[in-house]
Amino acid sequence: MKEQNVSKAYAKALIELGKESKVDVAQELTTLSEVINKSADLETLLFLDVFTVEEKIDVMTKVFEKMTLSSVVKSFVYFLIQEKRIGLFPLIFKEVIVIDDHEKGFLRGTIEGSEDQVSDEFKSKLISYLKENAGIEAQLEYVKNEKITAGFKVTVEDLQLDASLDNQLEKFKETVLNN
Repeated sequence: MKEQNVSKAYAKALIELGKESKVDVAQELTTLSEVINKSADLETLLFLDVFTVEEKIDVMTKVFEKMTLSSVVKSFVYFLIQEKRIGLFPLIFKEVIVIDDHEKGFLRGTIEGSEDQVSDEFKSKLISYLKENAGIEAQLEYVKNEKITAGFKVTVEDLQLDASLDNQLEKFKETVLNN
């Protein structure tokens, strides 16, 4: 919980610095995150305490030379490395994306189900439903969940719509046992 609170504070500060400098921090962090995720060696270097701060900074300097990133983002990454908090980068990145999405007027969410994929028409209907009934402009991504027997579960922030067979059976069981 503490790490999440710290990550939110860093994310808010970084977003504000980005606004002052007219930098799209969310976009730059997305680009940086993609680069980090593509290289197992870079992930190991950054997130394991095997390497020194100096080694991490040297490698990141070389990485930054090949990227077009603002001084705000570069300085922030160097700061996290120096303070030995680079391990928070994935959480901070997630929080920055959430804040950015809120400011742009939409939220990200997931549709979970047992099928391999859902149709675009189904996704559109869910997005329309959320907009009309909950006032939420959502961007939904489908995730297959082996624990769901049939039906779907939609999660957007703290809103959860559970139309899975498992949930309905659980509610039925509670009704029978409590009467």
